[in-house]
Amino acid sequence: MEWLKHAFAVEPPGPAEPTEAERPVVERVCHEIVRRGMTTPALLVLEMSRPLNFVGAQALHFLSPIVSALTDAQGHKHFAAFLEHRGSIEYMCRRIEELEAERKRPQRETERHRSDPEHNE
Repeated sequence: MEWLKHAFAVEPPGPAEPTEAERPVVERVCHEIVRRGMTTPALLVLEMSRPLNFVGAQALHFLSPIVSALTDAQGHKHFAAFLEHRGSIEYMCRRIEELEAERKRPQRETERHRSDPEHNE
């Protein structure tokens, strides 16, 4: 009965870390979302699709012949493989929020310098 103990085991909770092959693709997607100012809509879509991330990954695998004709097939496969993990959506949401905070940090510092009375003199 020892073999049955882990028959229905799932991945541990929490964010999934991408492998070295998956990391550049995931980072590129997260950077593009933030660069285009789509942080809030992307986070909404990611959170709503959390229960379906494995199905979405399988859809990406299904569409790989079409996508490989248009883009880098290896990157597409790595991204789909990353989405198969349970914590992939949580990782992407956290990373997008980090990148958005980094993007806003220089804006806050600029605004702080403008409102500083010593700086205006």
